[in-house]
Amino acid sequence: MSDFFTRLSKKKKLILLQYSLFRWENAVLLAGGSLLTFLLPAPFLWWPAWGWLALAFFGTAAVTGASLTNPAIAHRLLLDDFQGKFNPALIRDPELRRDVEMSMEYQRRIEHRVRNKESNILWDSPEETANQLEDWIDTIYQLSLRLDAYRRDELLAMQRANVPKALANRRTRRQQEKNADLQKESDLSIASTQKQWDALQALDFTMKKAEIQLEQSLAALATVNSQVGLIEAQDADSGRAGRIRSDIHEQVNRLNDLVSSINEVYNYKTKGIG
Repeated sequence: MSDFFTRLSKKKKLILLQYSLFRWENAVLLAGGSLLTFLLPAPFLWWPAWGWLALAFFGTAAVTGASLTNPAIAHRLLLDDFQGKFNPALIRDPELRRDVEMSMEYQRRIEHRVRNKESNILWDSPEETANQLEDWIDTIYQLSLRLDAYRRDELLAMQRANVPKALANRRTRRQQEKNADLQKESDLSIASTQKQWDALQALDFTMKKAEIQLEQSLAALATVNSQVGLIEAQDADSGRAGRIRSDIHEQVNRLNDLVSSINEVYNYKTKGIG
């Protein structure tokens, strides 16, 4: 078993193992062995009854072993499996969809450079680098989904236009109201409307932060891509690789915090505050 495979996480080992076992080549080998066992059970006098099945078994083992020990196949499969969870088409905003597609392309380029260079010091800790990069792309995707829903939320746009007017009207009526009981009702109505307006403003502020952070994160991803290229071209020390991993970790934490903040005030699936 290759050193590459042994350093993978259990989840990724399982993905590779499933792929390796269920490759079409293995299906052809097993089907062919079974078919020949019935159609041509003894091509030679000395041929055992289980000969074709044994050959199919050893062929399957060889194909499976080659899949597990071939880093190029494994790298491509793991990346495709991860990115297969994302569907940029769900993001209708062209700018945000382009951002997600760009981030996925950066991931492909970075992983291609890092994973296909065994001596690369960034890959001395393969799971740390790969998992952080995957977390980064995932948070960019999650943030983009929420921003996309927010930008297309017609109800929010209506509330943003109507709530300030409603609040001003209620305050005007409150000043004109003489009845004590109706004044109390007006106060409650004003407080409720003010709370709604505060929530809208808080959401707008959070989303503006998210837009700025998304732009900054994409720029940082492009920078990491360039830095990995420099490490590939030069004899870089482990300190630079460590700083790159630290930068990735910081970006992931920032985006995760923003996604959590948005989830507290906005449900992007139902397009509602709270």
